Amino acid sequence: MAHMPGPPGAPDAQPGAGSPDARELTAAVTRLRRALRASIRTEYPWEQLPMAQVELLQVCVAHSPVRVSELAARQRLAQSTVSGLVATMVLNGLVTRAVDSEDWRAAAVSATDAGRLRLAAWTRAHERRLEHALTALPDADREALRTALPALARLAARLEDADGEGRYGGT
Repeated sequence: MAHMPGPPGAPDAQPGAGSPDARELTAAVTRLRRALRASIRTEYPWEQLPMAQVELLQVCVAHSPVRVSELAARQRLAQSTVSGLVATMVLNGLVTRAVDSEDWRAAAVSATDAGRLRLAAWTRAHERRLEHALTALPDADREALRTALPALARLAARLEDADGEGRYGGT
């Protein structure tokens, strides 16, 4: 069967259709995320906070109080999805949800002290795990990673900008 491309701007369904750099970076990022997730659960079994909740908690800590609609926009999730995550986080004592002081129709979410402590513990656990792995690398690899950090940050910003525009690629 011949490969049929999708509509303009749609991801190409053919495996390996990207450039070698894009394929290698995709594989490396996927493997890194999987390894971090697995190592945290193995080495720190107390940490069961799902990544979606971690990401919402990060925004709440940085921007409390924050409207549910803003959380949804920042995380590029449906408002109903964020509402469900927030409800679970409220039950777990990580955040509070109240009527927004500026708009009684909106809900504002704030991190609790327990949520801040949980996020700090999560962050420390990840940083310790990465630090351990980094120190096992040769100096040249550590320097290459340090040098790549600004470019990776720019790449993330570019992807966020493109996502916000509803497209990938192009200029």
